[in-house]
Amino acid sequence: MAAPKKGRRPAGGQSRPGRALAIILIAMVALTGGMFWSGHTTPRLGIDLAGGTSITLKAKAEPGQESAVNETNMNTAVGIIERRVNGLGVSEAEVQTQGAENIIVNIPRGTNEKQAREQVGTTAQLYFRPVLAVAAAQPQTAPSATPSGTASPKPSASASSGTTAGEKSATPTATGSPQGRALTEALKAPSPTATASASSSAKPKATGTPQATPKPDPATAALQQKFATLNCLDPKARTAAGQGVKSTEPTVACGKNGIGQWEKYLLGPAEVDGKDVDNAKAGLDQRTGQWIVDMEFTDAGSKKFQSITSKLSQQTEPQNQFAIVLDGEVVSAPRVQTTLSASAQISGSFNQQSAQDLGNILSYGALPLAFQTQSVDTVTAALGGDQLQAGLIAGAIGLALVIIYLVAYYRGLSLIAILSLGVSALLTYVLMALLGPAIGFALNLPAVCGAIVAIGITADSFIVYFERIRDELREGRTLRPAVERAWPRARRTILVSDFVSFLAAAVLFIVTVGKVQGFAFTLGLTTLLDIVVVFLFTKPVMTLLARTKFFGNGHKWSGLDPKRLGAKPPLRRTRRAHAPVDAKEA
Repeated sequence: MAAPKKGRRPAGGQSRPGRALAIILIAMVALTGGMFWSGHTTPRLGIDLAGGTSITLKAKAEPGQESAVNETNMNTAVGIIERRVNGLGVSEAEVQTQGAENIIVNIPRGTNEKQAREQVGTTAQLYFRPVLAVAAAQPQTAPSATPSGTASPKPSASASSGTTAGEKSATPTATGSPQGRALTEALKAPSPTATASASSSAKPKATGTPQATPKPDPATAALQQKFATLNCLDPKARTAAGQGVKSTEPTVACGKNGIGQWEKYLLGPAEVDGKDVDNAKAGLDQRTGQWIVDMEFTDAGSKKFQSITSKLSQQTEPQNQFAIVLDGEVVSAPRVQTTLSASAQISGSFNQQSAQDLGNILSYGALPLAFQTQSVDTVTAALGGDQLQAGLIAGAIGLALVIIYLVAYYRGLSLIAILSLGVSALLTYVLMALLGPAIGFALNLPAVCGAIVAIGITADSFIVYFERIRDELREGRTLRPAVERAWPRARRTILVSDFVSFLAAAVLFIVTVGKVQGFAFTLGLTTLLDIVVVFLFTKPVMTLLARTKFFGNGHKWSGLDPKRLGAKPPLRRTRRAHAPVDAKEA
């Protein structure tokens, strides 16, 4: 038989186990160093372990739109709420539907938990409406009073878009046109080009114009009465002001002016809505030093915004204002002096936090439904801590049983298995600690269960390899060639088994939500680590130990004793000399 060429690697062998061990050692040192350098030396905990807030929201349809509470809109709302909360840096927030009209939001305890709670149920219905009239916050004292066209001072409310919208004048401007007819026409007009003003008494003043005015229709009269009696100093009245009003209809709303005083507005139909906003973010106005929210419109939104600002810039105060209405409240009502287009700014009584919150809400869109908060519960970590302790005890018992089995059955080989389990546990812990700030991974109870299940998967890989080596020894081979010949067969089995486990974890992660995803993610992560540990640690260590006398000579405590395994005689042996054969026997 021809001798193998020098330097040729044996079939299925690994000629340089030290290289693989060096690679995994460098990886372990780098990951551990990165963990300590980042300052996150412990995994981030989920709501069931760290505590937090659980919020239950109930969908509420607008009048005449009861069919809007459907599966599609509920799933859309879940996605928007989840993006809002995660946009604040609160990771591992659980948002899922419960039944046909409820949404459960679980927010782990964190630095932005309070802001997340405030934004969870915010509908964020954003509309740009033309202003028809502005009045003081309190109702008029006279029973027959109608809205005044006087614009209250709002020195800090402004808007800009490429060009700058005009600043509100600090001096109120009054108009003296025939009030009843003008207001009626403004309410009926579909565009902001109609001129609307108000009166301060039921009887028109003598202005040289005809005194008789057509009687307004009931809807217009009801809106006038609602505007006159609206008290914006009452929080309940402010909330109920624009409830049940479609975007295509005029409405009333409340808002604060630039000096922090409440005012009430009579507004026309919406010309632009939140769907036309492409992006929004908070910023600091370099001119005034105030916090603002910069908005960029979509192509269709830019055309709408250009059209309405072009019309408003030709009107007189207050009809040259447009109100930015968020969830029924006027957050800003700037005056327009020139045509605006692609972008705009919302300014008002913002601080950094409120500006960032508004930008975050507008960036991820408005909820398709209105929601009512049913309950807000504080979740303590006591129950989760008890369950975690019970789970860790169960995991420790399971690990102890696995080690006892390995020591009793595999004896010296159990040392390799225990070292491999230790390496796998270290890598799992370090990666969980690093993935917390990196991708928002949080360790919850199902994830702990996934890590416990992974102990069995990892131990199964060792058993497959050890049994392949034993099979080779039973065939009469010595340990060193048995280790190399057993590896290709064991490798195929390990890869197939881990592929099935990883595929199951991936499918489970995709089709489930909430805490079950934590179980699937941990199971998939530990399955990948099992392959890394077996290839870069278990196999190289086994190759090195096969060269020692304790394992190579088959010591009875090595777990590789040929006599105990019932090995056949060696495959390579000398031929025995044949004795002479008697003729008769022949």
